[in-house]
Amino acid sequence: MQPEAPAMPAATLLLERIPAHWRAPLVRLAVVWLGLMALFLGDWRDMAWQWWDSSTYNHILLIPPILVWLVLQRKAETARLMPSAWWPGLIVVGGAMLLWVLGEFSGLNLARQLAVVVMLQGAALALLGPRVAAAQLFPLGYMLALVPFGDELIPFLQTITAQLTMVILALTHVPATIDGVFISTRFGYFEVAEACSGVKFLIAMVAYGVLVCNVCFQSWPRRAGFMVLSLVVPVLANGVRAWGTIFIAGQVGIKFAASFDHVFYGWVFFAVVMGLVMAAGWRFFDRAVDAPLVDGAMIEASSLIARLERMAVPSGAAIGAIAALALTGLAWSAAANRMAAPMPDLIALPAVPGWHSAADAPDAAWSPLHTGADHRLKGRYADGHGHVVDLSFALYAKQGDGKEAGGFGEGALPLGSPWAWEEPGPAFANAKSDVIQAPGPVHRLAVTWLRTGDLLTGSNTRLKLANMRDRLLLRARPTMTLILSAEAGHGPPPDEAIRAFLAASGPVDTLMDHMARVR
Repeated sequence: MQPEAPAMPAATLLLERIPAHWRAPLVRLAVVWLGLMALFLGDWRDMAWQWWDSSTYNHILLIPPILVWLVLQRKAETARLMPSAWWPGLIVVGGAMLLWVLGEFSGLNLARQLAVVVMLQGAALALLGPRVAAAQLFPLGYMLALVPFGDELIPFLQTITAQLTMVILALTHVPATIDGVFISTRFGYFEVAEACSGVKFLIAMVAYGVLVCNVCFQSWPRRAGFMVLSLVVPVLANGVRAWGTIFIAGQVGIKFAASFDHVFYGWVFFAVVMGLVMAAGWRFFDRAVDAPLVDGAMIEASSLIARLERMAVPSGAAIGAIAALALTGLAWSAAANRMAAPMPDLIALPAVPGWHSAADAPDAAWSPLHTGADHRLKGRYADGHGHVVDLSFALYAKQGDGKEAGGFGEGALPLGSPWAWEEPGPAFANAKSDVIQAPGPVHRLAVTWLRTGDLLTGSNTRLKLANMRDRLLLRARPTMTLILSAEAGHGPPPDEAIRAFLAASGPVDTLMDHMARVR
């Protein structure tokens, strides 16, 4: 009897299944990807925490295994190709590195997180070449679904949901009035809150719709139609969801409606909506179950790709260039992060002619958020004509993570506060004007100015661009926020009170510079 051969280790068996010409390129790619993820571990850790902790992004936990499945679906066609390092891929890595630096300088998490994903895409392109990238184009592109985005859509979706809810309430003969995102009925007062905006439905459905378009369709018009369905149906369905909560509250009470909303209108409702979208698209699927997802023969025969492959580079040089780009970006960021504008030891509220400090409390407590500010001021002013204005001022030595003057949830409408955005306010020069509302309801006008250097603006985008420019040039300048606010319901209108204060205090930029003691 012949002795049995010793069992081969699992790793060896796996290696034997990989074509010989693919083994070294895959090892190089794995080393580079792990190195990039280690260098930018903070951004990957923040993303992973959002996937796990935020219900808006829980669906992203499914994306990594989906990516593996997508790659394996194309393995037969890809295995026939010869990977080769390609220097244009380094341009993608360099662009991603610049985006990361800009995101770091502006404190924009989305830019940094997008950048670290694009770095991996660029590295794959640089180390495997255009022919392999063509075969794995969709999985590489679908990696963008790892980026948690969508919070920026919440205010818009809140407004759309509120308007849709009012339409359906009218169709079902439920009397209601709307005030921004607040809906009043005879049996209750409802807010289309951030959690009710439907953003998690929409973002998850977009990711799912893109996947279905690639796997189940070949025709681009059909793909476009399915994507339109994937975008429109979740928004309409969320309006139905909000209407249902209000309608049920009118039938059996608000307490039951709220509990029913949490139990049924979560992912159960979304699953129903997803099923309806799939049922609508099913009969239009035009890709056979056994049809290959890529045309390997066409990729091998492509003359365009053959010309692109001439821009080859040694693998070692590509890896060295990726490492140099990453380290340069990190060094640039470190140098800028050490910079901070000089700060005064003390700042004080300004004396405004004809105005004095007011001690009376507002109907609803209001406290703007200025996270990471080096100095903060808050005061309440009144004049002899019944005008009352609240002033909030913040001064920052630098901008960055945790120190964002115009960041999400910062300023006049703190994240998690009882205040909610109602509608745009009256126009003020170089400012952002908002009407906000607290339970009661209590209405308040808040006008916000942002300043750095000679820039005075109400646009967070313009502020971030100015901050990025300063940090790219390694130039330290302070950043300031000024919010003037007035409550409605007592005395003259809020905008009249704020304009009267500005008439007495003088130009806004001069007022801010005076409080900051920078000029």
